[in-house]
Amino acid sequence: MPNPSPRAVDRRGALRAGAGAAIAGALTAGCSREAEGRRPSGSPTPPSASAAAAARPHAPRPAPAPRAFPGQPVQISSGPRGRPQVALTFHGQGDPKIATTLLGEAEKAGAKVTVLAVGTWLDEQPAMARRILDGGHELGNHTLHHTDISAMDEEEAYAEITGCADRLRRLTGSIGTWFRPSRTQYATPLVQKLARRAGYPHVLSYDVDSLDFTSPGASAVTRNVTGQIRDGSVVSLHFGYADTVAALPVLLAELERRRLRAVTTTELLI
Repeated sequence: MPNPSPRAVDRRGALRAGAGAAIAGALTAGCSREAEGRRPSGSPTPPSASAAAAARPHAPRPAPAPRAFPGQPVQISSGPRGRPQVALTFHGQGDPKIATTLLGEAEKAGAKVTVLAVGTWLDEQPAMARRILDGGHELGNHTLHHTDISAMDEEEAYAEITGCADRLRRLTGSIGTWFRPSRTQYATPLVQKLARRAGYPHVLSYDVDSLDFTSPGASAVTRNVTGQIRDGSVVSLHFGYADTVAALPVLLAELERRRLRAVTTTELLI
């Protein structure tokens, strides 16, 4: 076989050099793309869509809605007498510092309470609604202005109920678990009817009155309650009174001594 001419050798060398350059270029491009795909070890990895969604703060769950208790009257003043449980119910109004102190005392003792809030108080202290619920307590409706609902005509009384319900719904997602009429222990038949129309199957009364709103002194508040309370009792108390703050720890200790558990009104009736 004849030896290739110098020109042919040069041509072959050029072709091999070109092919080598093309392969090297392809490898370089491939490495460059791979490097683009790799992130340096020190740089943060962007969060996935699911991780970003999980990191966003969750909206508070809506508060419980009113519920019907079959076999119970429209107006409830006590629970079953055969279980060692009682419901401490507070009229929600007054100094939020006192309210917060009372809630804290209840929580230290492992007690749950029911708060019937006045609508205008919620306007002034909207954060109290979530504070009550976040403590594991129950929140309900005690009319918009806390005036004498028994003396009102139908339209005015209904506006008092729904006005507070609207504020509760806006703040918590629910109209509250209970309605209690203002300035009276018992609702009239008209007020009972209007409460049902507004979405409350029952009206919450009570069988033990602490009379703390008369400021009789802490000892008298304690005696008023402990002298009447028994299994199933629903107790009327108030935020906003120093006597109640002083009386509550003593009252809770006495309930513990008698082995009476303070629970929400809903739990009392379940």
